[in-house]
Amino acid sequence: MAFSSVTKCTVFALLLSFACCKAKTEKIEENTRMFASDSIPSIVISAQRTAAYLPLLKDKVIAVVANPTSVVFTEQGYTHLVDTLLSRKVDIKTVFAPEHGFRGTADAGEMVPDGIDPKTGIPIISLHGKNKKPTSEQLDGIDMVVFDIQDVGVRFYTYIATLQLVMEACAEKGVPIMVLDRPNPNSHYLDGPMMEPENTSFLGYTTIPLVYGMTIGEYAKMLNGEGWLKNGIQADLTVIPLKNYTHTTSYSLPIRPSPNLPNDQSINLYPSLGLFEGTNINAGRGTESQFQQYGASFLDSTQYDFSYVPKPNFGAKYPKEEGKTCFGKDLSSHKNMSEVSLQWLLDAYQNCTEKKAFFKTASFTRHAGTELLQKQIEAGLSEEAIRATWQKDLDTFRKIREKYLLYE
Repeated sequence: MAFSSVTKCTVFALLLSFACCKAKTEKIEENTRMFASDSIPSIVISAQRTAAYLPLLKDKVIAVVANPTSVVFTEQGYTHLVDTLLSRKVDIKTVFAPEHGFRGTADAGEMVPDGIDPKTGIPIISLHGKNKKPTSEQLDGIDMVVFDIQDVGVRFYTYIATLQLVMEACAEKGVPIMVLDRPNPNSHYLDGPMMEPENTSFLGYTTIPLVYGMTIGEYAKMLNGEGWLKNGIQADLTVIPLKNYTHTTSYSLPIRPSPNLPNDQSINLYPSLGLFEGTNINAGRGTESQFQQYGASFLDSTQYDFSYVPKPNFGAKYPKEEGKTCFGKDLSSHKNMSEVSLQWLLDAYQNCTEKKAFFKTASFTRHAGTELLQKQIEAGLSEEAIRATWQKDLDTFRKIREKYLLYE
């Protein structure tokens, strides 16, 4: 991806952190002055566009679906959307929390409990605990749901599944839903195998490719328009669009979207290395380079000059291969990707000394969306041959996608 002056501004001005301090604020202001351009406008995220959506919330009781990425930027740094809305006298009854929780500290797949937000006293209802979809009772007394979560544009990243279930619940209850759109850092391409209906799960409910090239607002429009909500129902949907954004606009996320995506490199490699989640290979969990390296103790050590030892850490209490020396590759300096690469998956499989220990078949199928990919790898097909089998589905999806795009 090409990095413009706008991107530099975003990269340096918005820091990867869960809290603000004076030193960071000074850095934000300094770099904003350094890279601001009068000729190229900066992206305006939808949460910033309060004039566009606050009138729609007036005199309404709302619920917010949010996590640590749900922020509104200020000259001093940023504030959480919930705090911003409360400061504008918006009546928030409930916060719904997705995978990783409202504060974003839970491991991938870990159950998130209900609770009370200690800062605001607002009840938090988990959508990654007893239920993944708001119940009718949980929507009682709600006039509108506001959804604002940063996505990364990969099908098995579960925030789009949460969006789909929230939209279904709202449609069934007759509650309108508003989506505050955010840039997709992987929106510049479409790629990967298509989800097959028989393999749908929380890692993918719809027949879309692994990388689908849409913002979460555009995807919400497609869920409605294609009749992909349960029983073909449609939500009363409002999408607040971004300003000054295109699908090829580079964007550096200011806050890690989940505990194990710490930086731009991990997010860019996630579509490719995320497939290791359906295997016994460690993809950097338990290190400080999550989704920027891979390895396992059962890969042939003679084929690699890189090794590491995964240990429990923030976001990975029980990483694969914990405490073992993993042999593999460091991709932390790899060039930016504009495709789903199978080269590392094929490399690891070819150099696996215990091939029966490689795939966790059910999990791999849910991640890939198809049983075929595992069979192709086991049969020794080349990456080129495997990628060729994706093209017809990608062409079909590209035509469907066009109907719902809000940006060039």
